[in-house]
Amino acid sequence: MELIELLKTRRTYRRFKQEPIADACIDEMLTAARYASSAMNKQPLQYVVVKTPQKVKEVFSHTKWAGSLPPEQGQPKAGEEPVLFIGIVENMDLVSAYTDTDAGLAISNLTLAAWNHGIGSCIIGACNKQKLGELFGLGEKQKLHTVVAFGYPSHTSRIIDAEGDNTQYFLDENRDYVVPKRKTKDVVTYL
Repeated sequence: MELIELLKTRRTYRRFKQEPIADACIDEMLTAARYASSAMNKQPLQYVVVKTPQKVKEVFSHTKWAGSLPPEQGQPKAGEEPVLFIGIVENMDLVSAYTDTDAGLAISNLTLAAWNHGIGSCIIGACNKQKLGELFGLGEKQKLHTVVAFGYPSHTSRIIDAEGDNTQYFLDENRDYVVPKRKTKDVVTYL
């Protein structure tokens, strides 16, 4: 895809086809995350890949989706769940004041590389990090930062221009996501 089109269409997806993701795609996604810039080049992040159906189901049970929508609209239903999770883990010996920025850059690379193959994603901070840390077998020097869900989307998600300050995303009549974005002129100042 062209870069701007890739950026425009790499939205959050919350309903997925039940098709596995090829290992080659997963490897490319992880390589993209590894290539992300890191403050002081500390590289404080590690990744846990969850792809077996039973483990994916366990991770899913500890996540919450689409906090701005009622659960019956935002939560994936049976047969719509992701087929892959990747846990973003902080190595506590390497964290700094910039680890959140490092995680954001790595997650951006990870999800863009996925979307380049038509694989949608949902970045999830609303999860039971303690339970997931146990499930992932994290040690005392590791802390779960975020989990990211992946799968081939079974819906669309599109951007529209925000009207005023209303940036609340919503579902249209087809249950597709509509995401208002502030206009460039409203968020940029030139000096």
